[in-house]
Amino acid sequence: MSRDLAPDWILKQALGVQHKANAAWKPPGSSTTMSSNGSNTDGLTLTVLGCGTMGIAILGGIMDSLAHQHPQDHVSIPTKSTSGTSTPAEPIPERLPTRFNACVRRHQSAKRIKTELGQYPAFDDLSIYENDNLGPVREADVILLACKPQMVGEIFASKEMKEATAGKLLISICAGVTGEQIHTILGDVDCTVVRSMPNTAAAVRESMTVIATSTPPLSAETSSLLTWIFSRIGRVVYLPPSTMDASTALCGSGPAFVALFLESLVAGGIAMGLPREEAYTMAAQTMRGTTGLVLQGEHPAILKDKVSTPGGCTIGGLLVLEEGSMKGTVARAVREATVVASQLGQGKAGVNGPR
Repeated sequence: MSRDLAPDWILKQALGVQHKANAAWKPPGSSTTMSSNGSNTDGLTLTVLGCGTMGIAILGGIMDSLAHQHPQDHVSIPTKSTSGTSTPAEPIPERLPTRFNACVRRHQSAKRIKTELGQYPAFDDLSIYENDNLGPVREADVILLACKPQMVGEIFASKEMKEATAGKLLISICAGVTGEQIHTILGDVDCTVVRSMPNTAAAVRESMTVIATSTPPLSAETSSLLTWIFSRIGRVVYLPPSTMDASTALCGSGPAFVALFLESLVAGGIAMGLPREEAYTMAAQTMRGTTGLVLQGEHPAILKDKVSTPGGCTIGGLLVLEEGSMKGTVARAVREATVVASQLGQGKAGVNGPR
């Protein structure tokens, strides 16, 4: 078979055509709009400042969505919260990110971006910048601030960088850094700042992202764009800004707490003779199945009671965990992480020292 008819070549060509069609598509009746930097375009330019693990995961989710289906399909619409908080069902945004800038400091980081995102057709629309933030921010319609929290002030230290954010949407995923702090750093620049907190499971499209609500509320288009972006990597909820440090502790630090419990389950299984590799698979799938039941509406307490037959092995194990004050210890860990997240955002050092 000739190369021109090879299945891999045909697939590559088809994906390229599909990607171009996705980028050019716009809703019926809509008109071409001007981006904030003055260019005549339908798509948005997304610039990621500090494109590390989380930035790559978010870009990967967006690029994967653009590559494998129509960009307006498969939007994970959040359900209405029963707690009285606002997690609105969002309409699909009229304009989606179709051009991307990734800003890094080290050449090794740039190579990693190419390795992990090079598989997507939209990679052709990605520009990687080393030690250059100003140009990409000037080009951007949307800025994703994904650097370390202590670097925010340094990144926006110059007058030019501050002015480059004017009229744009700046999404911060920096732990502990409030929207008010970012506004203070930017000064009088009119920029829409939104604080959000995804977690490390974004790498497998299973993140739990918490987005802080704004006062006054965001426009419907901005809100729907935020929901669309973070729905590419998992689930989304909207909560008041006052809950963001607790959200950081529960969702941001939570995977580490869950991993520790998984390790404990595996250690017990290995101690009783289970092979190590199979024990990890068994424990991980058990946790995955349990969380699936909870997400479908099963209350953890009811689920626990269903498994605990009288005189059985489960109730025996549960009593050992209760004797060890597991629930109180884990809850205290979340509370401690909340305090630390708040102090990190205030720029305090030695936050995990003795109290």
